[in-house]
Amino acid sequence: MHRRLFLSATSGLVAAALAATLAATPAAAQSRKETLVVLVENGPNSMDIHGVGTSFRSYVAAWNMYDRLVTFGRKTLPDGTLSYDSSKIEPELAESFIMAEDGKSITFKLRRDATFHDGSPVTAHDVKWSYDRAVSVGGFPTFQMKAGSLEKPEQFVVVDDYTFRVDLPKKDKLSLPDMAVVVPAIFNSKLAKQHATEKDPWAMEWMKTNDAGSGAFKLEKWTPGQETVLTRFEGWKGGKASNVKRVILREVPSAGNRRALMERGDADISVDMPQKDSSEIVAEGGSGKYTVVGVPIENSLKYIGLVTTMKPFDNPKVRQAVAYAVPYEQIYKSAIYGRGIPMCCSDATGPKDASWPQPFPYKTDLEKAKKLLAEAGYADGFETTISIDLGDATASEPEAILLQEALGKIGIKATIEKIPGANFRSAMLQKNRPIHIASFGGWLNYPDYFFFWGYHGQNAVFNTMSYQNPAMDKLIDTARYEHDPAKYKAEVMKFIQLAMDDAPRIPLYQQILDVGMQKNIKGYTYWFHRQLDFRTIEKM
Repeated sequence: MHRRLFLSATSGLVAAALAATLAATPAAAQSRKETLVVLVENGPNSMDIHGVGTSFRSYVAAWNMYDRLVTFGRKTLPDGTLSYDSSKIEPELAESFIMAEDGKSITFKLRRDATFHDGSPVTAHDVKWSYDRAVSVGGFPTFQMKAGSLEKPEQFVVVDDYTFRVDLPKKDKLSLPDMAVVVPAIFNSKLAKQHATEKDPWAMEWMKTNDAGSGAFKLEKWTPGQETVLTRFEGWKGGKASNVKRVILREVPSAGNRRALMERGDADISVDMPQKDSSEIVAEGGSGKYTVVGVPIENSLKYIGLVTTMKPFDNPKVRQAVAYAVPYEQIYKSAIYGRGIPMCCSDATGPKDASWPQPFPYKTDLEKAKKLLAEAGYADGFETTISIDLGDATASEPEAILLQEALGKIGIKATIEKIPGANFRSAMLQKNRPIHIASFGGWLNYPDYFFFWGYHGQNAVFNTMSYQNPAMDKLIDTARYEHDPAKYKAEVMKFIQLAMDDAPRIPLYQQILDVGMQKNIKGYTYWFHRQLDFRTIEKM
């Protein structure tokens, strides 16, 4: 079948499925005007933000189903787009908070009228259980809490039913912002405990597919690989409710189908649009049926990672050789169609300042790459593997093919491994994919936060390169607790320089989050976690 006819036929099938989903609701169901249909390439693989291997696509469920003690304020960007404001912390489940003068404790007063989705009150006991869980289950959530010096259950104190205190080992600028990210969600501890077992004391298995939140939306249905359906929680006390009463998050792997559905008006929003589509729609200047909002993702990079514990990538010269072989310009033009901020080819040999991200000094130079390989003892090249996330295949697959071709020119024969999106984070945890194309965005907009996750020897999940260097660790740790601006800047520039020299991670570009939406959609807000906040979105 001709490709265009095939896409037309398959998009018709997907549209029919969406229509069936809407029509199949009970008599009391909300009208199409009150239902938001959102298209994604891949959806959640868990409802539990603390789960092992929970993908970033699950953040949309955690953000909308659960409350946190505090949240970030909002601001308006120069182009009129709404964005979260990393400099402003506001109450959410807490009605107020106060930090001790020495910065070593924060006390929260909870809303007395907040309830969970089952109607039970939210108390400080639920908050403590939730924080205890986050720091105890290990993996990603525990590392995330540690980034704000939230490490031990003993730090979390129930003062009374509606007063909760966090004690800190020392003053940390990241502690309060860290409580506003996705991980420290507040769970219904009584409900969760009913499903806990001796082997599963934190009810991880049950929470993976169920809702124990107090957030603005509650889980109606989740069919992994197909759709997630949320309904508005009428008892939410954390802010002004949206006029959207139902959200259908529909998984449509084909970019062509997603675009066709949007053009036909069968969907309201398309998240993480392919760069080719967004570049074409932006070029139309808003004359099309729907618009695209593109915001550079703060503290974020698409990169090539090289596992430093595996030969030959334990040798810095081999890593530098790969950095000089990367076809940066081809990737920018052919894989992402200019929808990114280049992070290569700096005319300086080191960092220009303490900003992050910033361009590295590498540029395509095959002769230099061959010379470095020869110096490392690999003049004849070697064989290896490039691993990519199929959930990001629209960009990552052409990037991998271009990289594969370039490496072949310097004698490195690479095969491409395609990992299903739901399994990609678990695969990265194994730290055994020698070359991989991935992305990481730091939730807190500080360079030391990015490096704490991505380069520190604690070897967190996002240090996909398993890079460990005591000199790097010392610089990061010093910067994290430095309150003198001049000293902080000096430490940051030092660890950026080390990252450039050692090259365990080769930056490609700072990503742009492109979201397509029909012209009757208002209130979209860019968030650090790259997911939609349904609380602020309205259909006009």
